[in-house]
Amino acid sequence: MSAGQMPPWLQEQLMKLQQSQQNLQSIMTQKQHLEMEKAETEKALEELKKVGESDAVYKQAGTVLLKSTKKELVDELEEKQEMAKTRATVLEKQETRVKENLKEQEAKITEMMKSEIGRATSELQSHHDLVCRLLLEKKKKKQNTKKKKTKQQK
Repeated sequence: MSAGQMPPWLQEQLMKLQQSQQNLQSIMTQKQHLEMEKAETEKALEELKKVGESDAVYKQAGTVLLKSTKKELVDELEEKQEMAKTRATVLEKQETRVKENLKEQEAKITEMMKSEIGRATSELQSHHDLVCRLLLEKKKKKQNTKKKKTKQQK
């Protein structure tokens, strides 16, 4: 494996992390749309409160406006508000779960990287130690050989 390649386990963990990040982004987008929907519903309810009971009111169904009663529209909008609150609660729980999952995945990747770096460092150090030992032994042999030669010359 070259220095530029990632080990398969790291690639897999990073893919899972990216997927979780995409899930979080999707949840955040859904929450944003839900907030806009809630604001629209609130605005429509405020406008309906200004209308008299006997005034004509209409609701939109696609591109068509249908005549309705104030009470029916208020009931529909209040039900829509309740559904939006429920969806918001569900999205909050999902967001919390995904964020916790992201933290766990990041910690796992960090831990795996540290242990991998530690193992590689250990291997490098043991290789380095071996080379040093061999060099020392070679140096000692040389010195011993020199000493023997000087003794023989005397």
